[in-house]
Amino acid sequence: MTYRANPDFMLDIKKYGHLDIDACFNCGNCTAVCPLSTENDSFPRRVIRFAQLGLEDQLLSSKELWMCYYCGECTRTCPRQADPGEFMAAARRYAIAKYDRTGLAKWLYTSSVFNILFLTILTIVFGFFIYSFHGAMPLSGELKLFTFIPSEVVHDLGIIAGVIIAITALMGMVTMAIDVRKSVDIPKGARLNWIQALWEAVVVEALLQKRYRDDCEMYTKDPKPWYAQRWFVHISILWGFLGLFVATALNYLLELLKVKPTGTWVPLYYPIRFLGIVSGILLIYGTTVFLIRRIMKYDDMTKHSTPSDWSFLVLLWLSGLTGFALDVAIYLPHPHAWGYWMLILHLAIIGDLLMLAPFTKFAHAVYRTIALYFYALKPLPEEEKSQAPAAAD
Repeated sequence: MTYRANPDFMLDIKKYGHLDIDACFNCGNCTAVCPLSTENDSFPRRVIRFAQLGLEDQLLSSKELWMCYYCGECTRTCPRQADPGEFMAAARRYAIAKYDRTGLAKWLYTSSVFNILFLTILTIVFGFFIYSFHGAMPLSGELKLFTFIPSEVVHDLGIIAGVIIAITALMGMVTMAIDVRKSVDIPKGARLNWIQALWEAVVVEALLQKRYRDDCEMYTKDPKPWYAQRWFVHISILWGFLGLFVATALNYLLELLKVKPTGTWVPLYYPIRFLGIVSGILLIYGTTVFLIRRIMKYDDMTKHSTPSDWSFLVLLWLSGLTGFALDVAIYLPHPHAWGYWMLILHLAIIGDLLMLAPFTKFAHAVYRTIALYFYALKPLPEEEKSQAPAAAD
């Protein structure tokens, strides 16, 4: 099979990170120390070699590109200081930008000025657009947020934005899945363990971070307590965001079923309210720790940050912070005008996060899950046995 080489491929990847991969002479040390590397998945060495040879298609179709959790062990032990861990991160950003049909991801990853201007303008536009639907601002009795901005407007705008973003994201996901499928060797016509593979990719790996927790963290012998280890900080953000999403969806469902209108006052121990509070705490905790570590350049993984890394974390942190501010405003004895304005800011920030979903770490998490699904996909045992005689022949 003939492969087309892109002579500018390495230069293109360098736009997405701070790396000196030219120093790599392919000694294989990074593969030897990687806790996730196997006989069949010799990364990051193989992925680096694809880039050095200009084999763009092979790199983009490599499932190993997404299986790396950037524990930093390869970077710490590289004899040439080529920073293979940062290379893998930059290559993933490059892949996300390639799968994005709008071209927005490339600018978000590579330009600080564009990042700041785009998000500032987007927030202002969202804020004014939401405000255009405003109603009365009651300052007596209870804080009536959804008298100020009708809940129907919030839900309808969220659904419309969600559908648009889902379509945009789906195009990238399909392209990525087609690419990665090329690198998976599965006998033609075999019955596959697709249910088990889905369970392992979504639940065991994406939601529970098993490989990250049991392999990466244990291998690097991180001395920090469990609540400060990267896997827990990472999972705090994931569970916090998902918990807030579920709480919001349940509130909307109760309104559709005419059980409880959105915004109705409930005690703190009300199940959906409690879920939202706990999820918000997890989200703020995780994003605060990661932001502090990036500011301090705490380790190899936080030494280099792209504009998109900062904007994504800041938006998540602000979404949690403004959400808590709204909770405080709701439970104060008397309503205050700032609570209504906080609702506008909170909704605008959520709008930013929705808009950026297909272009940032959201996309990264989804693509990794797809790659892990293909990694776990195997023929069922009886199929493997039935293949054996044919292979012998």
